[in-house]
Amino acid sequence: MKTVIQRVKHSSVTIDNKVKASIGNGLMILLGVACGDTTDDADWLAKKAAQLRIFDDDNGVMNRSVTDINGEILVISQFTLLASYKKGNRPSYIHAAPHELSIPLYNYFCEKLGELTGKTVKTGEFGADMKVELLNDGPVTICMDTNNKE
Repeated sequence: MKTVIQRVKHSSVTIDNKVKASIGNGLMILLGVACGDTTDDADWLAKKAAQLRIFDDDNGVMNRSVTDINGEILVISQFTLLASYKKGNRPSYIHAAPHELSIPLYNYFCEKLGELTGKTVKTGEFGADMKVELLNDGPVTICMDTNNKE
């Protein structure tokens, strides 16, 4: 699994000109599921995201998690995070998991993140043409890959 985690002041996802979900201060997470990913990968990534200390404390030091600040969470599926770009200029997505694997793991990740944070995790719609808006705070952007857990 690959993810891009952004600390945001607000974020929303729109589908067919209708806002599907929106959040205020918190995390906007783009999630890509790769072939071979498992619930163990989702567990590891959800725990990391839930405990990631990227929000400022009273001294202006990034020392608080999304739970500590009572922040919100929006998770968007994004298979393009698995792009292979080694040959030519048109990316290949052969490393992205097929729907029968990626949809259950995406849902599992969202549920696990909700359990770990005690938050309702808002989502986009898997496979839809989504318009994502956000105001990145900082900017703070963290990329994680379950193939690089060390």
